[in-house]
Amino acid sequence: MAETQALLRADKSKNKAFDKMLHQSSSNSQVALCAKSTETQALLPADQVKNMAFDKILHKSSSTSQGGLSAMINKDNEAHKAAVAEYFQHWDDKKAEDETEEVRQSRVADYASLTRQYYNLATDLYEYGWGEAFHFCRFAYGERFGQAVARHEHFLASTIGIKPGMRVLDVGCGVGGPAREIVKFTGAHVTGLNINNYQISRAKQYAVKEKLTHKLDFVQGDFMNLPFPDNSFDAVYVIEATVHAPNLESAYREIFRVLKPGGVFGVYEWFMTDAYNNDDLTHRQIRLDIEEGDGIAQMLKVEDGLAAIQGAGFTLETHYDLAEDYANETSVAPWYWPLGTDLRYAQTLADVFTVLRMNRFGREISHAFISILELLRIAPSGTRKTAQSLGKAADALVEGGKKKLFTPMYLMVGRKPEDY
Repeated sequence: MAETQALLRADKSKNKAFDKMLHQSSSNSQVALCAKSTETQALLPADQVKNMAFDKILHKSSSTSQGGLSAMINKDNEAHKAAVAEYFQHWDDKKAEDETEEVRQSRVADYASLTRQYYNLATDLYEYGWGEAFHFCRFAYGERFGQAVARHEHFLASTIGIKPGMRVLDVGCGVGGPAREIVKFTGAHVTGLNINNYQISRAKQYAVKEKLTHKLDFVQGDFMNLPFPDNSFDAVYVIEATVHAPNLESAYREIFRVLKPGGVFGVYEWFMTDAYNNDDLTHRQIRLDIEEGDGIAQMLKVEDGLAAIQGAGFTLETHYDLAEDYANETSVAPWYWPLGTDLRYAQTLADVFTVLRMNRFGREISHAFISILELLRIAPSGTRKTAQSLGKAADALVEGGKKKLFTPMYLMVGRKPEDY
């Protein structure tokens, strides 16, 4: 355990400890394959190879499981403890009044590790509670939860003009739920990019299951340094992913680079709204709880996002907050209702069961169950801590939504100039 944690804290100790861990585990064929393959890994940076090997140890065969609970319990306990320690060292139960700008910037500097470990810990919980598309949406009358999620994806694809035969990039693709839906909706070819190896493995598995491998590719990589040539894609979209960026304008510049001249970029972005007041301690605590429970180094405001997309070179064609649909009475339920306690917005019986897994009451039951699994050493150590952190974020999201301090669906659409 000490060796694994040392690996995750500092580069020197990380390399030595991890090399030892790999050699000790080399009798395991999966680890040996990841640690000792030559041709493919010779082309990759050393840190990426080590991260892939660590992820292989952590997740074992869970990437090929049904997901959710079955995947959650099929982890390496020591590696899971190390991932928990690496992620939560960024927070240490800090309160908003104690958080300094130096602390916030240290998280920004370590964004890649923070994001990767967050999704190592949270992905199975997301699939169990939310499904295969990790994003919020709007709700129309009579529309079941899954239908609303798909419509949110269709709306973005339609807004940026995705058509059959186009080559499209999904930045921060999760386990590929939106990419699969957009392929089926538009007939385009979608390449999904994700920093987390485990999610890439899950996405590839789902593509095979749904017989969509001819229309989908999934690539592990960092959106701050996209592994694609200039002018590669006809369109690019992001659904609630670049909130993890250490510098939003730099992330958008990379998207601008790989987009063809005349191509369109659309994003649903997480922002604190103009109603957010950084001098209000309650507002800051809501922001901090969202950041901790959702793996975010720093949340930005709407004005920062608008400056970022234009600073990256895009011609901004439209931008507005889709969360305002409920306030304007064009949506029958607020975007955050599945996380709350009000079941009156449920449209079907299936919605009731879905929401009971996600709302506060259901989360408390799940946390108690996970505690028992941890005690019996069925679930890896730290699973409850992760679930509780997600729960804290869920409460903060609801509170932020009610107070209109936060939106997970600020739509921005930009075009790369034809003559660029």
